Amino acid sequence: VLFEDTLRPTAPQAIAALKTLGIRTLMLSGDNRQSAETIARELGLDDVRAEVLPEHKADEIHALQQQGLRVAMVGDGINDAPALKAADVGISVDQAVDVARESADVILLRPDLAVLRRGVEDGRRTFANTIKYIFTTTSANFGNMLSLALVSGILPFLPLLATQILLVNFLSDIPATTIATDRVDREQLERPLRWELDRLRGFMLRFGGLSSVFDLATFGLLWFGFAAEPALFRSGWFLESIATEITVLLVLRRPLLPRKGMGLLVFRGLAGFGGIACLFYGAIHLPLAVATLLNWCSLLFVIVFSGVF
Repeated sequence: VLFEDTLRPTAPQAIAALKTLGIRTLMLSGDNRQSAETIARELGLDDVRAEVLPEHKADEIHALQQQGLRVAMVGDGINDAPALKAADVGISVDQAVDVARESADVILLRPDLAVLRRGVEDGRRTFANTIKYIFTTTSANFGNMLSLALVSGILPFLPLLATQILLVNFLSDIPATTIATDRVDREQLERPLRWELDRLRGFMLRFGGLSSVFDLATFGLLWFGFAAEPALFRSGWFLESIATEITVLLVLRRPLLPRKGMGLLVFRGLAGFGGIACLFYGAIHLPLAVATLLNWCSLLFVIVFSGVF
C-alpha cells in the first residue's frame, strides 16, 4: 500500500518566485526524513527539517528570529498552531482546522503560494511609494520652517502668510495623490524594504537644507534686486515654494518619464498652474478657515486615493 502526498503543480514555481524576492523557504515536517527530503527535492528546496515534534516547531521559529530574520509560517494543522503564533506572520488557509485559522494572521482563500508572491510584491510597492510621500513631505516642511526661522528675524514683515502656507500644502498634495499609482523600480521589489529612520532624517536634512538655500537666494533676489514690497515678496516665495516642493517628487523617482505613473507629471503641472492662478485671481487672500479646510480636504483625498489604489 502506497500513500502519496501529491504536490500542487504550481508549488515549485511559486517557491522559485519567492526566492527571486529574497525570501528563503524551508520545510518543517513531522514526517520521517526520507519522505520529507523526497518532497523537498521535488519542490526545489535546499533546507528541510524532518521528524520535528509539534512543540519543537515553535522553537525552530524562535531560533530563526534570533538570527535577525523575519519569519512567516504557513500551516493548516493543529500541530502548526504554536508555530503560527510564534511567527512574525502566521499564514493559514480557510480549509484549515479552527485552531490553525485562529492562530494565523492571514487566511488564504485559495491554497496557492503564488498569492503570497503577489502579496509581497504589492506590499513592497505600497511601502516604496509611501516612503516617497513621507520623504517629500518631511523635507519640504523642514525646509520651509527653517527658511521662515532664518528670515523672520530679519524682515520687517512676515515672509509668508498662514493662508499661503496652507495653500502651498494644498497645491503640493495634488501631484502627491498620484504617488500611490507610481511605478516602482524592480530592485525595490527584489529585496525587503525596511523603515530606516536615520535615512529619513538624513534625507530631510539634506533636501530640506537645499530647499532653504534656494529660498534664501529667492529672498535676496526679491529684497535686494527688486526691493519687493510685502505683497510681491510673499507672491514670489509662494511660487518658489510650490515649484521646489513638487520638483522633489521627480527627484525621488526614476526614470523621469516612466511607462506608467504619468499622472504625477500631469498633476505636477496642474499644481504649478494652480499656484499662478491663485496669484492672478487673489486666491491667496482666502480666509484662513477656507484655506485650512482646503488643506484638510487635500490630505483626506491623498489618504483615500492611496487606499483605493
